[in-house]
Amino acid sequence: MARLVDWDLAERIGVRFMPKGPEASASDAHWAVQELRELAQLARDPVQALTGLQADPDHAPAVVVDRAEWIRSNVAGFALALEPFGAGRVQREVNPTVEAVGSRLTAGQLGGALAWLSGKVLGQYEAFTEPGQPGRLLLVAPNIVHVERELGLVPRDFRFWVCLHEETHRVQFGGVPWLGDHFLAEVQSFVALSDVPALEFLRRFGAIAQAVVTAARGGPGPSLMEAVQTPEQRAVFDRLTGLMSLLEGHADYVMDEVGPGHVPTVATIRERFAARRAQAGTVDGFARRMLGLETKMRQYTSGSDFVRTVIAQAGPDGFAQVWAEPRHLPSAAEIEDPAAWVRRVLR
Repeated sequence: MARLVDWDLAERIGVRFMPKGPEASASDAHWAVQELRELAQLARDPVQALTGLQADPDHAPAVVVDRAEWIRSNVAGFALALEPFGAGRVQREVNPTVEAVGSRLTAGQLGGALAWLSGKVLGQYEAFTEPGQPGRLLLVAPNIVHVERELGLVPRDFRFWVCLHEETHRVQFGGVPWLGDHFLAEVQSFVALSDVPALEFLRRFGAIAQAVVTAARGGPGPSLMEAVQTPEQRAVFDRLTGLMSLLEGHADYVMDEVGPGHVPTVATIRERFAARRAQAGTVDGFARRMLGLETKMRQYTSGSDFVRTVIAQAGPDGFAQVWAEPRHLPSAAEIEDPAAWVRRVLR
C-alpha cells in the first residue's frame, strides 16, 4: 500500500537521535515517576472546580512516559490524522519509486524534528486516537526533571504546576464531548484542502517537514504557514489558531488561578518559566518560528488574556459558552479582540 510517510522509519529515526535524559539514580527516577502519577490525580479536583468541566476519571488517564514513548505516540497520531488523505493521492497518481523515495525523505525530516522536540515537551494530551478510543495524558518525566533542575525550582511544586496545565487539557477534551472529533476534523480538513496533483502534494508535505526542522534548529526559512497554505486552507488555519490559543491560554489561566493555593513557590516558577519560554530554542520559540508568529508567547499570552477578559466581562458562565458548540469557538482575530467574541456569541 502506498504511504505518504514511512512512519516506521520516522519513529526509528526519532528514537535513534533523541537526546539523552538527565542523569538520575534508579531510586530518584522511580520517585519522580511515582510523584508525577500522584500529583496528576491531585490536580483533578482543583482544575475541575475552577473550570466547571467534568471528565470521566477513566478518560485520558495520566501516563508518565520517557522521550521514546512520546515520539511513538506522536508518530502514531500523525499517521492516524494524515495518512488517509495523503496515501490515497499517492496511491492513485505517483509511481512506486517516487512514492518510496518521498516517504523516506519525509520520514527523515519528521523523525529529526520529533527527536529534537522530545527533549523539550513537558506534557501532551493525545488528541488523535482511533475512533472510540480515549487518548492519554502524557507527562514526559525526563524533561520535567531537567527543567526543574535547570531553573532551580522546588521539584514537587513544579511537577504539580505542570500537572495543573496538563490536567486542564484532559478536562477540556474529556468534558467537552465534541472537542476531540472537531479538532481531528479540522486538521483533516486542512490536509484535504491541499487539492493538488500528487507530486505537488508530496513536495508540499516535504516542505511542511522541512519548515518544522528549520524552525527546530532556529534557522531562517519559511514558516509552516508559508510552506503549506493554499488560499482555501486559510479559513481552516484561522480556526485552528483560535482553537489552539484558547486551549493553551485556558490551561495557563488555570495554572495561575489554582497555583497560589496549592503551589507555594508558584510566583518563582512563573517568573523563571516565562523567561525560559521567551528564549530562542525552547518549545515556544520553535512554535513561533514554525508558525510565523512574531509576538513573543502569542499563543499562551493572547489565549490567557482572552480567557481573563471574557470572564471579567461575562463571568464564568458567559465564558463557559465557548464549550457549548463548535461555532462558539473564537477565531484567531477574536482571540486578539475578546469583546468581538462576546458580541458575537453572548449578545
